[in-house]
Amino acid sequence: MTAIKHALQRDIFTPNDERLLGIVNVCKAGKKKKNCFLCATVTTERPVQVKVVKVKKSDKGDFYKRQLTWELRDLTEVDAKDASKENPEFDLHFEKVYRWVASSTAEKNSFISCIWKLNQRYLRKKVEFVNVSSQLLEESVPSGESQSVAGGDEDALDDYQELSTREEQDIEGMMEVCEDAISNAEAFTEQLSRELQVLDGANIQSIMASEKQVNILMQLLDEALGEVDTIEGKLSSYEEMLQSVKDQMDQISQSNRLIQISNTNNGKMLDEIQFLVHNMDLSRGHIRALQDGDLTSSKGIDACISAAEALLQCMNVALLPGHDKLMAVKQQQSLFTDLRDTFARRLTNHLNNVFVHQGHDQSSTLSQHTVELTLPKHGPLHRDLLRYAKLMEWLKITHREKYEGLSRTYVDYMSRLYEREIRDFFEIAKIKMAGTSKEAKGKFATLPRKESALKQETESLHGSSGKLTGSASSLNKLSVQGSNSRRSQSSSLLDMGNMSASDLDVADRTKFDKIFEQVLSELEPLCLAEQDFISKFFKLHQHPTFMPPLAQPEAEELDGNALPRMHPQAEHRHSLSSDKEMVRLMMNKVFQSIETELNSLIALGDKIDSFHSLYMLVKMSHHVWTAENVDPASFLSTTLGNVLVTVKRNFDKCIFGQIGQMEEVKISKKSKVGILPFVTGFEEFAELAETIFRNAERRGDLDKAYVKLIRAVFMNVEKVASESQKTPRDVVMMENFHHIFSTLSRLKISCLDAERREAKHKYTDHLQSYVINSLGQPLEKLNHFFEGVEARVAQGVREEEVSYQLAFNKQELRKVIKEYPGKEVKKGLDNLYKKVDKHLCEEESLLQVVWHSTQDEFIRQYKHFEGLIGRCYPGSGITMEFTIQDMLEYFSSIAQSH
Repeated sequence: MTAIKHALQRDIFTPNDERLLGIVNVCKAGKKKKNCFLCATVTTERPVQVKVVKVKKSDKGDFYKRQLTWELRDLTEVDAKDASKENPEFDLHFEKVYRWVASSTAEKNSFISCIWKLNQRYLRKKVEFVNVSSQLLEESVPSGESQSVAGGDEDALDDYQELSTREEQDIEGMMEVCEDAISNAEAFTEQLSRELQVLDGANIQSIMASEKQVNILMQLLDEALGEVDTIEGKLSSYEEMLQSVKDQMDQISQSNRLIQISNTNNGKMLDEIQFLVHNMDLSRGHIRALQDGDLTSSKGIDACISAAEALLQCMNVALLPGHDKLMAVKQQQSLFTDLRDTFARRLTNHLNNVFVHQGHDQSSTLSQHTVELTLPKHGPLHRDLLRYAKLMEWLKITHREKYEGLSRTYVDYMSRLYEREIRDFFEIAKIKMAGTSKEAKGKFATLPRKESALKQETESLHGSSGKLTGSASSLNKLSVQGSNSRRSQSSSLLDMGNMSASDLDVADRTKFDKIFEQVLSELEPLCLAEQDFISKFFKLHQHPTFMPPLAQPEAEELDGNALPRMHPQAEHRHSLSSDKEMVRLMMNKVFQSIETELNSLIALGDKIDSFHSLYMLVKMSHHVWTAENVDPASFLSTTLGNVLVTVKRNFDKCIFGQIGQMEEVKISKKSKVGILPFVTGFEEFAELAETIFRNAERRGDLDKAYVKLIRAVFMNVEKVASESQKTPRDVVMMENFHHIFSTLSRLKISCLDAERREAKHKYTDHLQSYVINSLGQPLEKLNHFFEGVEARVAQGVREEEVSYQLAFNKQELRKVIKEYPGKEVKKGLDNLYKKVDKHLCEEESLLQVVWHSTQDEFIRQYKHFEGLIGRCYPGSGITMEFTIQDMLEYFSSIAQSH
């Protein structure tokens, strides 16, 4: 190993100025045994670099070459695998883990110890030594093989110094001069000693010869020290002279600093004074405007607005700490407070007077609206008050209590004014609905005591809808002639002044529709204008966290009307409400009577004619839809929505009332039924509803009502048909369902397509059933004979053998046929025609339809009888005594004769 080490040092490391300090013969773990050497080296030049080099023997010769090199500072961990047992394996952790197997455990331990020492000496880097015996990690290692491999070289590292090039040249020259340098080292050493002694003697003599010069040098040094002492004395005197100047300069500097501080303070004081003067100075003109300004003229109002804004700006100045302790600032603040209170009091008193005066002027104009169905316009009042909107905003910010008091006063006044106007307006509307006031009184006088709600409603404006008794249309005529129930079910309004159903026709309903539309058209702009004014005048939209006093739960009595007051502990709760909610609450108080009056008017219209609910539903739905598009949360939208619920409820009551009247209908036992009253009533209802609901927003409500009504009509038609004694059931079903089918086909109501098809099906079925049942009479014996023939065939008798049956032989057949000669058949058909004519009603005109169907059915039976004769009595030559052509002539002549 020593020879290999020297060879590697000479061939590989010496040319690169490196010294080899540790070596180990290794191979990679788990692979084929390809030996190589790991060498620990240091550079000879500083700074010293420590490396681990992998050296491998070349494949082409006996020389070695470098393969890999790692810096020792990149080493992070050394793993010896086992510290207690001999194990040649170890791992070196650089950028990745390298696993090695040493040729012997001693070499592995020696190499790891060398690595540890080099790290301690040059790097002091924290390298993890895992599974390494603590004996190896010491400065001194035991003697032996390891000492010769690594330890000896490391100890010699401190004493050994390599010769420089010049030293090598001198030694070589000296050895060339002396011939015995190599052959006789002792002689060479003695010669060098003698020469060294000669050289030392020469040096001593040279030193002794230079003593005189040394003395001269010492004398010069003493003189120099004297000069230094002289200079130090002069410097001391100069320093004493400058000390007084320094003191004077310090005094001057102190004075300058004090002057600068004074100037700075004066500048700051001037800035503060200018700030206070600029921001807290209110002009004389503004003071005069606040104290005595004219609040009636536009010019005076503008001056007061400018003065109020200037005062607010002065009061809201952000004072610096200490400003509020200045006497002048306190005086200005006191002045501002007095001006604020004075102007707030003047403004409040003036606006209260404006409210009262404007109210009187507005009330004086009500007389011109007592005849016309119009509401007074408040545009002039709003325009006059909106001039004070900015002052109201100022009052809201500076004097909240007075602002709240004004809002309560305005709401209290306006609620009274609007209550009078709306009451008079609805009074006129109700009179117009019932006709002139004189005619209405005459009608009301004829009402029974228990049904005088209409009169009470017109007089007190607080009536209720009462019980729905039906409309003045033909739906009220659900009873047939002679029925006591019909008279009991007629609407009580039909008895009003001996009014008949024909008096309340389409023209009256159209008039009601126009009046109701005019009422809504007058209310809508009134509410919108008032809501817009409240938002602008009270500036609610600019302060979303403020709740007007009307939202408070507590109230104070003002002239008998309860108005809420602002409560301090509730202010935080109200501050969370939105502006729209505030406006809505104020509007609810101002227009508190609108919803009541509308409900009263709706109840009156419903009493006059329950069909009015259709008109009201369409109109109210349209206005609600319009209001919601403008503002879904507005007072108008909410109020109309609530009233719409009442209208829809009345509409539903109208529908259920008609259904109830259908169920209570009674028929006469002595006269034919014909088209039932509720069938024609449904037709009139559908015609009217289609006209009213054309392009309406709530078409779905009508469709649902259609379905309920038509199902009730179907059910009650079948009920009446089953109870009918005078008219056959098939006739009642056929005529009424034909009428229903015709109505639905003409009106083309899409939601009733299924019912239309069902009505057609029922009409066709009962027509066929009626014709078949009727034809049994003119050829009754012939029918019974052939029914017996068919029964024998059904029991298994062959058709050609039927003639051998005693009851059905040819003689019996000829006997039956002889009973029905052509003349007799015509007579029977004529009687049948007369009976059908008695059964059918004239309104539906189904006689010719039924007679044509009877003809077809008669011909079908004739052909059926001939077919049975041909099959059951073949070759008998038996035929009917009349032909198909004869039958056609019979039917035609009978129809023409009648």
